[in-house]
Amino acid sequence: MSEAAIKIEAVTKIYQGGFKALDTVDLTVPRGAIYGLLGPNGAGKSTLINILGGLVNKTEGKASVWGFDIDENPRNAKASIGIVNQEITFDPFFTPAETLDIQAGMYAVPRAKRRTMELLRAVHLEDKARAYSRTLSGGMKRRLMVAKAMVHSPPVLVLDEPTAGVDIDLRQQLWEYVRELHASGITVVLTTHYLEEAEELCDRIAIINHGKVIADQPTRELVNMAQEKAVVVTVEKDIETLPAQSCFEKVEKVDRNTMTITYRKDKVNAGEVLTALGEAGHTIIDVTTREADLEDVFLNLTREKASA
Repeated sequence: MSEAAIKIEAVTKIYQGGFKALDTVDLTVPRGAIYGLLGPNGAGKSTLINILGGLVNKTEGKASVWGFDIDENPRNAKASIGIVNQEITFDPFFTPAETLDIQAGMYAVPRAKRRTMELLRAVHLEDKARAYSRTLSGGMKRRLMVAKAMVHSPPVLVLDEPTAGVDIDLRQQLWEYVRELHASGITVVLTTHYLEEAEELCDRIAIINHGKVIADQPTRELVNMAQEKAVVVTVEKDIETLPAQSCFEKVEKVDRNTMTITYRKDKVNAGEVLTALGEAGHTIIDVTTREADLEDVFLNLTREKASA
């Protein structure tokens, strides 16, 4: 069990026409982790996932799933991974039960070992087992996609934007099921544009931009990279001129007597910021702080690499 769940070594993908979607990507997903793979649209995330699933051929490099090289042992590599793609991919004229049975058959799961109703129950679709899949709501279709990816009991589950277009209640149900899968020993790889989800769920996060990995760290370490903090300050008198103290990175007026002051925590602390505001002639009557989060780090990193 010391091997990684997924190991990617110097993987490059160049499409016809010369577009380089991936540029010598190195990633290691530990077994038993919930691992976030984040990046802007077009960064290369889906290309990487499709390479692991055998849907796209890489140009260079090596990749393995659960210890099986995707080139040398493709059958076992594919059997070790379940992928929930962004697109809805099942026949709308089959029922959910039929969809799962057919998918299990494609993976040569014996009929006696198929878990069709168990999986439908787990994703709250048991009552829709015999309904045409085309009649399901968007959220139900997303949950069916998760069940479809799990028919062959893979040790690795990849979720590519699984909550896109799903309402809050159904999103919570999906994450509850993902947590249950993780608790049972499943390694989960998640891509999402909901960064608060990634911050809450993931043990470790990699950020990919323009086909390159620009960060790969434990989630808390990544969040702690954010150096900017902000205080929202309400002062006694109406603000006529925004203060411009040297320790302020940015000052924005919120309303007539409230402003947001951004500062770098590696240079000053909140106490020094408030002292400087008092020296500028403002009497403070209320203060709230805003901690940096994953979104701040994500935006800073992708902007820095884009301008580099």
